[in-house]
Amino acid sequence: MIRHYDIVVKGKVQGVSYRFSTHHKAIELGLTGLVKNMPDGSVFIEAEGKEEAINKLIEWCYYGPPKAKVSEVNATEGEVKGYRNFELKRL
Repeated sequence: MIRHYDIVVKGKVQGVSYRFSTHHKAIELGLTGLVKNMPDGSVFIEAEGKEEAINKLIEWCYYGPPKAKVSEVNATEGEVKGYRNFELKRL
């Protein structure tokens, strides 16, 4: 069953390749959706796919790339939107 999660990652997550690393990890896990920086300094992710793969992405979000310093990860299940790929978005 395909699930959808909105994930907000806070901390030092901009300017450390967090979006690019998330994009790579999501594709590796076979997920669709998007990742983008937010004006408040957080990173927003929409991930769709199998629950096991989404859980792996959420676990990864707590660490991210080497230069990231994650202080908080919030994941909320939402309505499936039917993404076809995983997009890297800009502000």
